[in-house]
Amino acid sequence: MELLLDWSKYNILGVARNRCSFKSSFMQRIQVIDSHTGGEPTRIIIDGGPDLGDRPFTERVKIFRENFDEIRSAVVNEPRGSDVLIGGLLCQPTDPSCSAGIIFFNTAAYLGMCGHGTMGLMVTLKHLGRIENGEHKIETPVGIVTTHLNNASVSVKNVASYRYKKDVRVDVPDYGTVVGDIAWGGNWFFCINESPEERLMVDNVNHLTNVALKIRDAMEAQNITGPQGEYLDHIELYAPPTDSKNHSRNFVLCPGGSYDRSPCGTGTSAKMSCMAADGKLAPGEIWRQESIVNSVFECSYELADDSTDDCVKIIPTLRGTAHVSGEATLILDPADPFCMGIRS
Repeated sequence: MELLLDWSKYNILGVARNRCSFKSSFMQRIQVIDSHTGGEPTRIIIDGGPDLGDRPFTERVKIFRENFDEIRSAVVNEPRGSDVLIGGLLCQPTDPSCSAGIIFFNTAAYLGMCGHGTMGLMVTLKHLGRIENGEHKIETPVGIVTTHLNNASVSVKNVASYRYKKDVRVDVPDYGTVVGDIAWGGNWFFCINESPEERLMVDNVNHLTNVALKIRDAMEAQNITGPQGEYLDHIELYAPPTDSKNHSRNFVLCPGGSYDRSPCGTGTSAKMSCMAADGKLAPGEIWRQESIVNSVFECSYELADDSTDDCVKIIPTLRGTAHVSGEATLILDPADPFCMGIRS
């Protein structure tokens, strides 16, 4: 069953004495819960974060970015965080059918959605005793997603995903030509179909990261973007799986310069939209996506109501496992020269 939070019980949004500000002259505290999904960490702010009001989530992201970005930096940047960390601000939803709202971010950007982060959010809320196993809707800046929690196992029915452009050629200096699809899965991805063969193993991540950064830089230089000029900040490489039970192995470069340890929920959604458009994956067919650290998401999709032959849109469902890994109070001391994090 779906269990909605009674938001009156929780100081999720923080209060005046707890609101963090770069101009504060006294020590501030932010309470967080850390988790990981398939090896990829998530840090959820549960108290002491900025009050973004009750506006639509797209407006809240704008307020967060323009007025409280130092808090994003303080939570996920060094010395408290790292490039790999995904943060999330727990918010009261605008839709009464939703159990919670969330705004995801990392060291470089604010994210539309985050599949692994949503799984981490669900086990975090259960760990806090705020939800039980069952179905829960979560509000994000790009739409409402439906989750199902069964202890550590979490499924996420994502927002509608689709391919924007097929077989886009990118000439990458000092590397060669790569061909891929531009697709939306809650974030924008360049899903590479053809490139020089790469070994997708953990001991090769420095090389893979350099390759993906070169591809991303080349796309920016060649003005290859999403439909409204969106920066293609996620790059996805593929190889055969190491386990015969799975269908594919990926390496995903995230905004900034880190790689996804999980199979990437929004990236796998984007990939499935491309396969659906090409007739390579049928509705309801299971796709097992393997990450570079061997964690797996089990995935499938249904066609969206507004899907057409010209623009195939899918509703992906992703299932993985997440585990709470820590509880912490972050201390923001104005006497600390790196109080608000080290920014690049």
